[in-house]
Amino acid sequence: MKTILVLPVILIILAVALILLNRINLVGNGGGQISNLEIDSRFEISIFAKKLDAPRVIVFDPKGNLVVSETDSGKVVILSDTNSDGQADSEKILMDNLKSPHGLAFYTDPKTGKTYIYIAETHQVNRYEYDLENTEINKGSSRNIAIFPGGGRHFSRTIIFGPNLRREQIIKGYDLVNTSVPEKLYISVGSSCDVCLEDSWKRASILESDPDGNYTAQLASGLRNSVFFIFNPFTKTMWATEMGRDNLGDDLPPDEVNVIKPDLNYGWPFCYGKQVKDGTFNSAIPASSKLTSNCSLTQPPLIQIPAHSAPLGLAFVNSDRWPTDWQGNLLVAYHGSWNRNIPTGYKIVRYDINKNEKVSNQEAQDFISGWLADGKILGRPVDLKFGPDQALYISDDEVGIIYRVIPK
Repeated sequence: MKTILVLPVILIILAVALILLNRINLVGNGGGQISNLEIDSRFEISIFAKKLDAPRVIVFDPKGNLVVSETDSGKVVILSDTNSDGQADSEKILMDNLKSPHGLAFYTDPKTGKTYIYIAETHQVNRYEYDLENTEINKGSSRNIAIFPGGGRHFSRTIIFGPNLRREQIIKGYDLVNTSVPEKLYISVGSSCDVCLEDSWKRASILESDPDGNYTAQLASGLRNSVFFIFNPFTKTMWATEMGRDNLGDDLPPDEVNVIKPDLNYGWPFCYGKQVKDGTFNSAIPASSKLTSNCSLTQPPLIQIPAHSAPLGLAFVNSDRWPTDWQGNLLVAYHGSWNRNIPTGYKIVRYDINKNEKVSNQEAQDFISGWLADGKILGRPVDLKFGPDQALYISDDEVGIIYRVIPK
């Protein structure tokens, strides 16, 4: 009699477990570490690599190996999936003893055919010859590309290569240095403070250089901390997340997504959001500065994000493996608040954007959530990158994981 009663109970438990697994779409290893995550039912999430040291920026070398910066420990490591099973099976340190390395970028010189890796430390960008066959860096080939103030409140530096956003030389009539090269290196340098006047034009800006480091110039200013930025694959425009200042309460100012254009000012430290004056900050502007306290002259964001969400990595959906109605949509990683009374963020969201850069709804749709549960932080997403396999890779610097997301 007891056996007859126990069997239905077991069947019920199994059925409930299957329902939960279908809702959360768990696959791969480390199930206990991702069992808290909820994801759109058309996708599944797994762990590509774990036990990393606060992984941050993800890039892929020309052969498809994943390279990631471990900023806190001063390392850059390479993760390879040699059997193509969706999990890293080898890890190797490419560089160590670096000073807060963050941004990474690969570049192949069209004239020489040499492949280089560019590494952004807090105070500089250096490039190194990269051995594709042996996945090694030639440390003796180091060349400095750019220098800037190190440290400060926002000490990470991010870099990407992209098309030249200018139509002419930066300085008209000055041709000793060619600034009209077709492809440029772009560098984000955050502010040294929460809100202040900087003593260097290289801070609170996105900078530009040519691949050889023959010059450094300011592309755009008034950007408090645009840690991550990318190029829209459909329009070739630059998009950047931006973290607003603190100490204005739980709901101000909004974080942002901006479309970055040459020589525009994006408001900080005097303005935020849709050209709103920051009434708590007043300071005389040096005559030589490009800053302005006239908010009508600043560039408003394309998207406003709830305050203190801490948006970091962003990626456009551009893959025929992903849903047709998602093509051109924008995914953004909310790293999560650290000083809000009720925490917010800790998720990845989707913005419905068409190929003409029109945002259909300022309200984002949750794509992956669950890194915050009952007030407990279970993870903090950082970078979002599509790999050669068209899977989405996500770094998490809270628990040392890189996730992999694919459509079902």
